[in-house]
Amino acid sequence: MPLHAIALLRVLLQRTETERDTAQRALRQAEVLVQQARAQAQHLQDYRSEYDQRWVARFRESGTPELLQCHAGFGQRLNHAIVVQVNNTSQLASRVQRARDALLAREQRVAAVRMLIERREAELQKIAARRDQRNTDEAAQRAHGAARLRAAEPN
Repeated sequence: MPLHAIALLRVLLQRTETERDTAQRALRQAEVLVQQARAQAQHLQDYRSEYDQRWVARFRESGTPELLQCHAGFGQRLNHAIVVQVNNTSQLASRVQRARDALLAREQRVAAVRMLIERREAELQKIAARRDQRNTDEAAQRAHGAARLRAAEPN
């Protein structure tokens, strides 16, 4: 395998590492969004509880049918907002899982390219070692042959 092929594999490695880094950023962003959505859903649920507690006390003091209707209408809108936020959180959680899956695939590709480069470099080292050994063996044979010729020459 020529050295330029290793260079091409290194370019491929850089590209796959860039893709992996992009996938990592996407995962972090998705995780932040899902945390924010969960916090918003929790805030809405807490507000709903506080709202109910405040109005229960107020109804005891002076509850009118109009006030009860107002409370029920706002409570329904608040419940709807909570449901929408919980659904949004669920969709964002699915997005996080897809981002994790994408990151895993990118990490596996980076690892595969690295292993390929390592194998190709090991092959090149073996070839170089064999070539060096062959050159050493040939040099030893020439030296041995030259020594035999010198020994066979009449003085």
